[in-house]
Amino acid sequence: MNIKRVDNNHRDFVALTEKLDAELTSRYGAKQSAYDEHNVIDRISTAVVGYIGERPVACGCFKVVDDQTVEIKRMYVADDCRRNGLSVMVLQSLEKWSSELGYTKAILETGKGQPEALGLYRRCGYEITENYGPYKGLENSVCMKKVFQRAK
Repeated sequence: MNIKRVDNNHRDFVALTEKLDAELTSRYGAKQSAYDEHNVIDRISTAVVGYIGERPVACGCFKVVDDQTVEIKRMYVADDCRRNGLSVMVLQSLEKWSSELGYTKAILETGKGQPEALGLYRRCGYEITENYGPYKGLENSVCMKKVFQRAK
């Protein structure tokens, strides 16, 4: 898979996140609407799209939280491309990019109804932490964090 750095208005990133939103709605039903406002991200230039050939099949992004921390957001892999390590590649790409920019910690939120995501993040070194910010008090949310080295 070839990973391209883009902004979050890039047409392929937008198309993939629309599929992500549809999948989340199918998994969580009406409960997902409580999260919709947290999935809208201001214009950022720190998004990636993964391509197999010319086909966009995976995406993710991060936004800056503070001078040390980024939040991983909008991770998605197309249904027919899953279980091939693509999500790990996207996540590692986002971590590398944030490290290049001087950040040393990543946080994220996922849901209890996404065991695949929970497994991915655990395998990649993320640990469960207290729910932060807008996810405090949301019983379906699972927040995670990871500390990594700054790129040289």
